[in-house]
Amino acid sequence: MKDIKIGFIGLGGRGYGLMTYDVLGQGEHITAVCDEYEDRAEKAADAVEKAGQARPAVYLDYHEVMKDENVNTIIIATAWESHVEIALAAMYAGKAVAMEVGGAYELKHCYDLVEAYEKTGTPFMFLENCCFGRREMMVLNMVKKGLFGEVVHCAGGYQHDLRDEISFGKENRHYRLRNYLSRNCENYPTHDLGPIAKVLDINHGNRMLTLSSTASKSAGLREFIKENKPDDEFLRNQTFAQGDVVTTVIKCARGETIVLTLDTTLPRYYSRNFTVRGTRAMYEEVTDSVFLDRKEDKAHDFDWLKHCVGNAKAYEEEWDHPVWKKYIEEGVKGGHDGMDWLEFEIFFRNLREDAPMPVDVYDAASWMAVTALSEASIAKGGAVVEIPDFTGGKWHMM
Repeated sequence: MKDIKIGFIGLGGRGYGLMTYDVLGQGEHITAVCDEYEDRAEKAADAVEKAGQARPAVYLDYHEVMKDENVNTIIIATAWESHVEIALAAMYAGKAVAMEVGGAYELKHCYDLVEAYEKTGTPFMFLENCCFGRREMMVLNMVKKGLFGEVVHCAGGYQHDLRDEISFGKENRHYRLRNYLSRNCENYPTHDLGPIAKVLDINHGNRMLTLSSTASKSAGLREFIKENKPDDEFLRNQTFAQGDVVTTVIKCARGETIVLTLDTTLPRYYSRNFTVRGTRAMYEEVTDSVFLDRKEDKAHDFDWLKHCVGNAKAYEEEWDHPVWKKYIEEGVKGGHDGMDWLEFEIFFRNLREDAPMPVDVYDAASWMAVTALSEASIAKGGAVVEIPDFTGGKWHMM
């Protein structure tokens, strides 16, 4: 596809930021904008004009974007509930898709995504920006080069204090509030799972077999609202379904284990807790530490262990991923430490070159399924549930 003409759907805080910094910033052509709130859609159209482009068509219903012949590519950054619905409509309309992340509400949605892609062949990329993080890609490069030996265990988390965002969801028209009121699950698994899946070759010689999830009680939001929104009678009297901390354990076909932690409603610092443990090395994001079990990395006394803490920067020159080495030379841009810009740059390039997407529909289905499966596991007291093979057996060969 040479002439990319974008319909951008979903223009809240995340969508508007991606559109202005990472899509318009790369000079891509936006021909339509859409949001259910008219003020958001008009604000986005103003931004497109300000960037020097013709004013795009403005829609309040995504179905109208699918009918627009001046759109051949859809970017979806709406509330979690509508991601799959819109992606399906786009693929069946023959429009390329870049879909923002979130968990699936039912397994059928994951199967539907795969079926639509296999029927239409429409280009599809799942916008998991953390797969393009500098540290995540450096560790991936080190794993592929054999420095970690045989990888045995990985951990990750979405550990982000979102109490303010959730509690003021009504005022800010944000979807997380209604989800935390009604669901108890690992609701946002892909920031942590995505990079781990790449390390473990998920869907490319390996796959996730089973998971078990447990949830703590829900107390954080109740306490926060009591202190910070005492006049909100509705929320003050609500019982939130979502547990404060959800822990999910996954077993893989090659024998590795993965532990995911959702921790968004208690006071804490931000972390994705990206951790990789192998027979020869480990990486830990919390302290940004690399531990290589090599003679050349050890001193002649026990103090060498102290030098491993917070030392990952020392490995950048040699082990930064080639993608990031090139990116740094050209200049890192965009949000989230450059991840957002990089993922869109790769999406647009691969779209133009008709190349496979680095985070594809099978990745999307497998990772999103964790949400629906964790909800079922928690409801059954942490029962072990099977994770479907969305590749139809092709994971051996992909």
